[in-house]
Order: sequence, then structure tokens, then C-alpha cells
Amino acid sequence: MTKYISVGKILNFHGIKGEAKVGFSKDRQDFLCSLKSVFIEDNNSYTELKISNVRIAKNNAIIKFKGIDDINSILPYKGKVILVKESTIREGLKEGEYLIDELVGMEAFDTEGNKLGFIVGVSNNGANDLLSIKTNTKHICLVPFVEQLVPTVSLKENKVVINNIEGLLE
Repeated sequence: MTKYISVGKILNFHGIKGEAKVGFSKDRQDFLCSLKSVFIEDNNSYTELKISNVRIAKNNAIIKFKGIDDINSILPYKGKVILVKESTIREGLKEGEYLIDELVGMEAFDTEGNKLGFIVGVSNNGANDLLSIKTNTKHICLVPFVEQLVPTVSLKENKVVINNIEGLLE
């Protein structure tokens, strides 16, 4: 079964020629501009929309889809999440990059092999990604997802190793 991942949301129409104003994650404009098509889910059915043009305007993308040439044709898509196949995302991942759903649920260990907790979420503070670690004491601590603090990520073993410097985790 094909898995789809969200890459943005159609916020509104843009102009009268069927363009869509699309919100997307920070620093993902190059990826969005490289797409040839996206999918819209409606009642467990996926409709492919081919992209004819993408441009960035302020913090949004303006996307023109093939065959959608007026405001009335784009309006039914307002508020819809745009998706791509997981395989499309995987092709663009560089070494050391992971999908959020791969990281969430992984166990966290210190460099001596002691279990610290597990990852419950991933966020971004504008400078870098942050791992939300639920510790053994049930606290949630944010750990910058940088190599100095998280030197090892093993998808195969479902674990991350954290360089637990003083004060990082309680």
C-alpha cells in the first residue's frame, strides 16, 4: 500500500486563473519547487494534480496545477492538505536526514548504553530540529538534533544515542 506524506496545505486561491496559495514547512521551498505532481486525499481516494508552475511569494508557494484554469476550479481544494508519495520524499533525503515518523517512538540511550527514555516528537526552533524526549522520570526534554548531541541514529535498532551532557536531560 502506498504511503503518503503531507508537504503543504492549500490555504486559498491566488488570483482568478486557478492558482493556489500553499503553506509549507520552513526551508522546504526547494523541495516543493522540484515536484512535478502532488496528491489530494478525499474520502480515502487520492487524486493526482500535475504541477505546471511553482513560485515562492513571501512565506507561501503559488502553485499552478494543469487543468485548473479559473478560480471556481481551485476553490474545492481550499483547505486540503497536499501529499506526495513517501518514496518521493525518501529520494530527496540526504545522509543523516530522517522522516519524523521514523524517529518518533525510538528509544534514547546515553553513550554508556543506559536507557534515557524515548522520542515522542520532533519540532524546529528556527535554528535546528529538536527531539522531544520523554525521560524515564516522565519529563519531556528538548534535545537539539545535531551530531554533537545525537551522534548515532540506528533505524535498524530503533534507537538513538544521546551525548547526555550535564543539564541536557533531567
